[in-house]
Amino acid sequence: MNFDIHQCGVFGEEERRLAAREYPAPAVVDGRTPFERDRDRVVQARAFRRLAGKTQVFTSRASDHFRSRLTHTIEVAQVARQVAGALGLNVDLAETLALVHDIGHPPFGHAGERALDRCLQQHGLRFDHNIHALRIVERFEQRYAGHRGLNLTLGTREGIIKHSRDYSVETHPELAAYFLDEMPPLEAQLIDLADEVAYLTADLDDGVESGLLEVPHICSEVSILRRSYEAVKKAHPGAEEKYVFHDALQAMQKTLVIDLIRTTAENVRSAGAESLGEIRHLGKRVSVFSEQAEGERMEEKRYLYATLYTCDALEQEHRKAEEVVTELFNFWMAEPEELPESYVAEIESEGLARVVADYIAGMTDNYILLQYANVRRFVRSGYLFRNK
Repeated sequence: MNFDIHQCGVFGEEERRLAAREYPAPAVVDGRTPFERDRDRVVQARAFRRLAGKTQVFTSRASDHFRSRLTHTIEVAQVARQVAGALGLNVDLAETLALVHDIGHPPFGHAGERALDRCLQQHGLRFDHNIHALRIVERFEQRYAGHRGLNLTLGTREGIIKHSRDYSVETHPELAAYFLDEMPPLEAQLIDLADEVAYLTADLDDGVESGLLEVPHICSEVSILRRSYEAVKKAHPGAEEKYVFHDALQAMQKTLVIDLIRTTAENVRSAGAESLGEIRHLGKRVSVFSEQAEGERMEEKRYLYATLYTCDALEQEHRKAEEVVTELFNFWMAEPEELPESYVAEIESEGLARVVADYIAGMTDNYILLQYANVRRFVRSGYLFRNK
């Protein structure tokens, strides 16, 4: 068998099928592929720019060096391009999916998402950042005269929904157009792992920068980092710890990236898949880490949860974030006329709870804190305000 993993990517007839848009688009005259055009639309979107003001890990600990949701996204795109390029996949689609993968996150990171989900559950709804990302690119971004949304390709919209989890048509009939009974293309499958590689590296870096983590303790508990650190230290005896640590992080990331590339290729070969159609019908994802790398990934993830994500300092920030989101949600549920006019206009079709969640989810950390201060001040004074 003349095996070529390139055939399993989104090219040729599959690219033409997945390049379909809901609304007619002008003919391409500048040489960009459909997915390059999607990438440019995402990068120019207001929701993408707002990622610069949204939490990755830290909220109130001031440092220009900590990752924001935007800088994290750029790092994921870097990894995704590398993996897709090495596998001979459609790099343009992989990069676009990496750039759009976090666009649906609310302020305050996962703490804000948990709070918003709890608020919506009281009204029989849920908050899912993938589904919200689809709402953003299909409804909320309004940059064209002829239609709402960014008019992204079917392939990009499928990847937004399916890059990190599988949905069923029984529970999400509204997503039926996105081939829910099939596996996503490899370009979408690799995004979740590129995300893992990027944040596992970055969160150790930011954890040490914050003073919440110490390099010797990380090395004693995280084997993949320890091996990298010892190798760098041996190659550069006498180098300062911070430089050895930085090089070790890069070496660790390289190890995970190479493993992802190698394991994905081996899995495709073992499955005998020779086309995207066959990838879709394998019944499982094949872009994964090897058993050893997966074990080490989970070891590091458990370490980060135990020492950083749930440490007292960040838990205090999380509680404050959840308080802000919950109080604002309840306020606008009680006083919907205080929403901006464009959101009030959506209540009849979308329902009040969903509209309030949409409004909050679009905020940056600074903006939601400003709204929180305004609401508390005006409520205490006995006056409401018109946030128009």
